[in-house]
Amino acid sequence: MSILEMRGICKAFSGVEVLKGVDLTIEKGEIHTILGENGAGKSTLMNILTGVLPMDRGSIVFDGQTIEHPTVPLTEKLGIAFVHQELNLFPTMKAYENLFLCKEYTNKFGMLKKRTMIERAQALFDEMGVQIDPIALVSDLSMGKKQLLEIAKALLFDAKLLILDEPTTALNNEEIDRLFEILRDLRGKGKSFIFISHKMPEIFSLCDRYTVLRNGEFVNQGNIADTDAEALARMMVGSSYVNSDIYRRRELGEEALGIQGLTGNGFSNVTLSAKKGEILALTGLQGSGSSEVMQAVFGSVPVDAGAITVFGRTLKRHGIHASMKAGISMLPSNRKENSVVPDMSIHENMFLSEHTLTGSRQHIFKKAEKKEYGEMKTLLNIKAADSENAVTSLSGGNQQKIFLARWLCTGGDIMLLDNPTQGIDVGSKAEIYQLILKLAETGKTILINTLEINEIQKMADRCAVFYDGKLLKILDHDEIDEHTVMMYSTNAVQAMEE
Repeated sequence: MSILEMRGICKAFSGVEVLKGVDLTIEKGEIHTILGENGAGKSTLMNILTGVLPMDRGSIVFDGQTIEHPTVPLTEKLGIAFVHQELNLFPTMKAYENLFLCKEYTNKFGMLKKRTMIERAQALFDEMGVQIDPIALVSDLSMGKKQLLEIAKALLFDAKLLILDEPTTALNNEEIDRLFEILRDLRGKGKSFIFISHKMPEIFSLCDRYTVLRNGEFVNQGNIADTDAEALARMMVGSSYVNSDIYRRRELGEEALGIQGLTGNGFSNVTLSAKKGEILALTGLQGSGSSEVMQAVFGSVPVDAGAITVFGRTLKRHGIHASMKAGISMLPSNRKENSVVPDMSIHENMFLSEHTLTGSRQHIFKKAEKKEYGEMKTLLNIKAADSENAVTSLSGGNQQKIFLARWLCTGGDIMLLDNPTQGIDVGSKAEIYQLILKLAETGKTILINTLEINEIQKMADRCAVFYDGKLLKILDHDEIDEHTVMMYSTNAVQAMEE
């Protein structure tokens, strides 16, 4: 018997359809996984179910009751709870205070019934088999116990359907095993779960049924027992052929960048290398560690162990300035937050990194910089009326070219590009692809971190696939396709072996 039926759910933002008639059915007492690549529509569908977003069209029936206009208070009252990936806990408050926040027990005079709340919290923890002290500060709890505290919040007020969004991302193996034991036990007591995860081994270990979304559309649903990891991966990415004729093979030189046993927050024991003139792609699902490794190479995040070499020389100091002096540059992700200095002109934005390296000089040679600006404008086909205009006057694609120029001006031989085509239009993307290939042909060594497999096919000589902080597989250009990358980035290969 179903507890939830969503039929024909449609949603558009600014005229762009992100959900196109999606169906979802959840049975009572089951753990149901929703699968799909980033951007498939999973989060939008869940936000509609919980009343965060209104739907344009469709119908929702929960536990026999039609919900015409879902709102957060209404769905919570009906028994739907959303446990987000980023936990909604107050670290300076005690565990029981977080449980009863805005729903405190009070006496007839309005005073808090602390003892009653503590006893109720302890009874709930005992029922769940969770070792949490109700009066412990949340800041003192492990990440696994914080995740369980969030689930306890939902259960305290009798949630019937719990939505768990990537609940294991920050947990260790022991915490994951304990969480799964509790979820199975609660399933046996009639609770239903929507489990959103990209990790195939977890899905096959825990879930009963699946629904696959792709590009905002319903693809398939069924029993986990009746499918395998390879079939699910193919449903998620489709079988469409991605044109990769932009790619051009080149003669590569000696090793330019070497990474040996690099370990830090979010990644461990990563070893790889890139040759002079090579384009090496790093990829993996959100939180896989690929971006963190790139940031570590640039020196913007600390490392606990390992070594980095540039043309055979070991970097003795770890930090941004040391990496820049060694010839390493980095275009960070999220252009608006990490690259744009809105109060500066186009010209000033372009030469920021060069000024950092030559900060000991007493003067800025504006005439020489204007000449170099003209050369970069031609090389990168930057469309800008006047270099003294604000950088915010440019389109996203042209801003990104300015930031590429920012690093080219430093003369570095190794370029780290984190999500370089994020937020730019299709035409500008094609220009960026051609530019990266052109730079590689001049001898630049380029590492690109991207989730878009078609970008990797168009540019990369090799692809390093990350999963859960580890480098799982390095693919040669001819081996790169969406299906293969998805198999490794979700660790579906392990699920198949088991």
